[in-house]
Amino acid sequence: MFGSTKVKLDSDLVAKVKRYSDIAGYSSPEEFITHALEKELAKLEGADSEEEIKKRLRGLGYIS
Repeated sequence: MFGSTKVKLDSDLVAKVKRYSDIAGYSSPEEFITHALEKELAKLEGADSEEEIKKRLRGLGYIS
């Protein structure tokens, strides 16, 4: 990895991440977030073009 990036999250979301990561047995909230992001990004992999990525993001409800 090339380094860390800080991301600001709403305090309610942070509390949920901490709670669910603990319940699910992750070693840390960071591990839970990494896993969740990897799963979502995997849904976009294999797209042949920027248009295909946008189409997939729309299908996942991330953009309109």
